[in-house]
Amino acid sequence: MITTSHRLLALTAVSVLTLAGALSCASPTSADERVQLSLAEGMVPEGTTIDDAEVPGVTRLDPVLRDALQRAQADAGMTFYVNSGWRTSAFQQSLIDDAIETYGSWQEASRWVASSEGSAHLTGDAVDIGGWDAAGWLQANGAAYDLCQIYDNEGWHFEIREGAANDGCPRRYADATEDPRNAG
Repeated sequence: MITTSHRLLALTAVSVLTLAGALSCASPTSADERVQLSLAEGMVPEGTTIDDAEVPGVTRLDPVLRDALQRAQADAGMTFYVNSGWRTSAFQQSLIDDAIETYGSWQEASRWVASSEGSAHLTGDAVDIGGWDAAGWLQANGAAYDLCQIYDNEGWHFEIREGAANDGCPRRYADATEDPRNAG
């Protein structure tokens, strides 16, 4: 005969096994694990500089880009903070999804976030500089290091343009929708 206490014991055992199974398949729950996964995808923590040797969003930048930024930083006499650098296509897609939610459509969002196929961040060829002083300094002086602002509406976004030190930066696009890398 099955008693109420046997039923409760069986139900408890099933619940514990179900919970254990769910936990073994669940996403990491510790803050450290979430940060590491985010860092691995290209998230850049606040306060990260171009000299940071621990953040993949910085260390996976193209070496020519990173070197130019470090030389410019030394000459500027200020710290260049990095808001964004290298990132994965999954992270780029999450930015696109957030922008669509914010702006209401891909058409409007694409002015601010490049496609996963067209973003220079995915190859480590673009950096978003934090702080208007540093971004302004690069806008005025970056060409001497082959560092160019690419989009009029993103005063923080810089990429290497070989020859800019001699010929100046090429004409900027109004926004990412004019960039042929984002066509399609």
